[in-house]
Amino acid sequence: MPSPFPGMDPYLEDPAFWSDFHYTFINYWREALADILPDDYQARIGERVYLVEQDPDTRKLIYPDVAVSDGQQLSFGDSGGAAVAMLEPVTIPISILEGPREAFVEILHRPDRSLVTVLELLSPANKNQPGRVEYHLKRNALLHQQVHLVELDLLIGGHRVAMQKPLPPGDCYYIVSRWEPRPDSQVYAWSIRQPLPRLRVPLRAPDNDVVIDYAAVFTTAYDRGRFGRSISYQSPCQAPLSAADQAWADSIVAQKSQR
Repeated sequence: MPSPFPGMDPYLEDPAFWSDFHYTFINYWREALADILPDDYQARIGERVYLVEQDPDTRKLIYPDVAVSDGQQLSFGDSGGAAVAMLEPVTIPISILEGPREAFVEILHRPDRSLVTVLELLSPANKNQPGRVEYHLKRNALLHQQVHLVELDLLIGGHRVAMQKPLPPGDCYYIVSRWEPRPDSQVYAWSIRQPLPRLRVPLRAPDNDVVIDYAAVFTTAYDRGRFGRSISYQSPCQAPLSAADQAWADSIVAQKSQR
């Protein structure tokens, strides 16, 4: 069952569906790349974990103050030969930080498997606090390397990625940051009402870019993820659409219900 929308389906912005869609899209994005990459390139899926705690502003890196050895008595300085007292522990549960997991695509060059391009599908965790700070830290580290970065933002909600100038008008963005002309980047923008375009993915010079049909990747991810069976289009749309776009989306849903 295809999506009723011509391009990005705004109902996928619902947290109930986004995580599943993200992983499904990443998988078929990698497959689309694998089909067209030259033989000396490889596309693989990577994963990162965002660590989230109650107060990210007070996050500290803590080093141990004391080293402990098994079965041996530790001495720091001159104890004068006196015996060192053994302390009894108090049992306290450790705090394990947990956060969202996100997948991305890497393009590697064989035979040394050097990293050439990183492709990101932005998620709400990248566009809202506290995950936005962590994403930009990782992003900045990557931008200081001789690696291309491709960022696909299909979400209307949340903050856009940091740029030196305002982005052009649009609902969806595709930002290609090639390492050679950095900080200049190529920015593509389109409306929620438009189909996803065919866009370039950079490789290592002198190899030519490859071109991905993002509409085809989206359709495959939507169909294989069976989202048409899961989404209730009679429920409110979670994407923060403008009044005009909401009326347009309502008309699309109404046409779907009449079929």
